[in-house]
Amino acid sequence: MSPQSADAGPAAVATCHVIVLAAGKGRRMASTRPKVLHRMAGRSLIEHVLRAAATLSPATTTVVVGHQADVIQEAVGPGPRFVRQEAQLGTAHALLQAESAFARAEGNLVVLSGDVPRIRPVTLRRLVDAHDRARAAATVLTARLARPYGYGRLVRQRGLLASIVEEADATPAQRAIREVNSGIYVFDLAPLFATLRQIPAAGPRQERYLPALLALYRRRGLTVETLETDHPDEIRGINSQTELAEVSSLMRQGKNEELMAAGVTLEDPATTYIDADVVVGRDTVIHPGVMLEGLTTIGDRCELHAGVRIVNSTVGDDVTVNNHCVITNAHVESGARIGPFAHLRPGTVVRETARVGNFVEIKKSTLGAGSKVGHLSYLGDAALGAQVNVGAGTITCNYDGQSKHETAVEDGAFIGSGTQLVAPVTVGRAAYVAAGSCVTEDVPPGALAIARGRQENKTGWTDRKKGS
Repeated sequence: MSPQSADAGPAAVATCHVIVLAAGKGRRMASTRPKVLHRMAGRSLIEHVLRAAATLSPATTTVVVGHQADVIQEAVGPGPRFVRQEAQLGTAHALLQAESAFARAEGNLVVLSGDVPRIRPVTLRRLVDAHDRARAAATVLTARLARPYGYGRLVRQRGLLASIVEEADATPAQRAIREVNSGIYVFDLAPLFATLRQIPAAGPRQERYLPALLALYRRRGLTVETLETDHPDEIRGINSQTELAEVSSLMRQGKNEELMAAGVTLEDPATTYIDADVVVGRDTVIHPGVMLEGLTTIGDRCELHAGVRIVNSTVGDDVTVNNHCVITNAHVESGARIGPFAHLRPGTVVRETARVGNFVEIKKSTLGAGSKVGHLSYLGDAALGAQVNVGAGTITCNYDGQSKHETAVEDGAFIGSGTQLVAPVTVGRAAYVAAGSCVTEDVPPGALAIARGRQENKTGWTDRKKGS
């Protein structure tokens, strides 16, 4: 922070507004998808930014859109208001498009970039507080980078910000400066838009950029402050697929470190991919190559073996998920054991201590407490009670070509291997189904169902066949 804020006195807390600039095309991404909708750690880039901004409890949140505006608005959804920048002519031009939205507003405007996803809420709060404390017209977030190439450099005189010089315009001495402009600002709304209109267009595309505003403020004697972040990586923007991968790696590393500090064991953090919103309990062990995505919650003392992928699911305490299982939009209760090579599809519920074994697929079904589906089976649209045993190769035939139908298997039933349960059908409590049966009618409680063709052995058939 520059010396001129030292005697500014108590901070006067102003109303806070937020604007996110998200109109650019992102040509260097070489993608048909809008840059700010590329995903990182389970969220789009702009969602990361909006979540950080929300911690300021702003009075309003505005997003400036341009390229593929409708796509971005639909993805972001209700909440922010949107303004259009039809021609992308620089950051100052983008801010001017929102002038009417702030016609009667007072207080501070926090300006964020939709492609800077790692900005931390604590940094934004420090920035706003520093701005209020200095009673500044503008406050710039800065950082010192080991490799400042591509960023505007902060030129200071006697410790005060004199100007921001872009890479292309910088002298060799200025390019050696490591303190850079993050593109994140806080502005007092009172002088903002009138001064924005005074910024001259420059360059071959006649663009207007926000650093020029700071020079105008300085000439008018208005206070321009700076705040340097102590986490330089948080200001890194995404302009290419390479940068997306690099910043994603930093975000994953941060998430992994957070979990390990809370008592989670990651055997190989470099190959463990855990999204930002995932929760993992203490003493859980995660083996290499595990991916935990979306709104997933893992309980205490679980063990997730190599190659497991869990998406938007809840896993209770003391659960073991063996190698190469996929679990999506499912619920697994405490003490259950899954896999290896099991697939739990949306709507699946596995109750306490149940077992799902090798090459088993379950969709929109409930497996009761203590029940077992051991090998090579498919359960779809089924409700299985407690302590049910399902033999290898069992399938529920739940689709008749037009509609899905349900199968019910009550507590304690035993389903023999190779059984087909043709829905709608119910197997009663403690009933048995003989191996190889095709069950098309309900089985009463305690009954034995045998639904297969009678075996007939043709004695001497092989010799007769060979003799012919």
